[in-house]
Amino acid sequence: MDERDGRYTIGDLARRTGLTVKAIRFYGDRGIVPPTGRTAAGYRVYDAAAAARLDLVRTLRDLGLDLATIRAVLDREADLGEVAAAHADALDAQIRVLRLRRAVLRTVAHRTPDDREITLMNRLARLSAEERQRIIDDYHDAVFGGLELDPRFEAGMRSVRVDLPDDPTDAQVDAWVELAELVRDPAFVARVREMAEAQARAVADGTYEGATPEAAGLAERITAVARPLFEAGVDPASERARAAVDGLMGDVAAAYGTGDTPGDRAALADRFAVGSDARVERYWQLVGVVNGRPPFEPQVPVWDWFIAALRASARG
Repeated sequence: MDERDGRYTIGDLARRTGLTVKAIRFYGDRGIVPPTGRTAAGYRVYDAAAAARLDLVRTLRDLGLDLATIRAVLDREADLGEVAAAHADALDAQIRVLRLRRAVLRTVAHRTPDDREITLMNRLARLSAEERQRIIDDYHDAVFGGLELDPRFEAGMRSVRVDLPDDPTDAQVDAWVELAELVRDPAFVARVREMAEAQARAVADGTYEGATPEAAGLAERITAVARPLFEAGVDPASERARAAVDGLMGDVAAAYGTGDTPGDRAALADRFAVGSDARVERYWQLVGVVNGRPPFEPQVPVWDWFIAALRASARG
């Protein structure tokens, strides 16, 4: 047949659409674009509507829609706009996964991790944002579950989100891998649980940080005094360190409801030591990296210095 009379042979359609004759036959046999009729010799012919339908089929296939969805659209059983929107959302998800896998490959290329790290990176790259957050939520459940904590403190801790971007940097991939390993380490979880239990005891006796006006801002005051001495390399057992501790003890004793005897100082040192842990601080540093926040100055080394100075002053 001639295209000028409004009918097309299968060869005409193949030339017009760029599809193969085999593909057009396939769509016809599936009832997606059946031929309009046949010639006396039995050859398939198609009218203009069938040609337009075939054009749409090819477009939708190029966009990645499956045949069942295409059939529903063509038969008006599904709204094309809704189908397109859903497919766009699916493509967005695929793009996010591909970007993350690309970041993992770049990290592997730049850092040459061992086999275990590569396996872990690949597994974590396949997780959705919700699944990644679930790792952190499970960690919080293990740490805080069953404890009577300050509700504001617990809510603040549980509000922590780990929002790995769609196109993360090498540093963010590294940080996420390290973070995922850290929160699944039983020893780390037990250590943070110990800190949470100490906080719960402080809530019970009314001496947790911020429970009294005297406690408000105490950590910042201690850090402000101790950091210059720590950075200057002052010996925690020196007279200079002892003078710094003596100058702070009035505020510390008032905040925690203690006296200022050697025994009180030793007990306070033990109490502060429970809350000072380099791995816990590392957790917060990693969360910051993953979430794209600027790095913060480490506090734990300064507090470890102050705790050592407090113990030394308790010994006289």
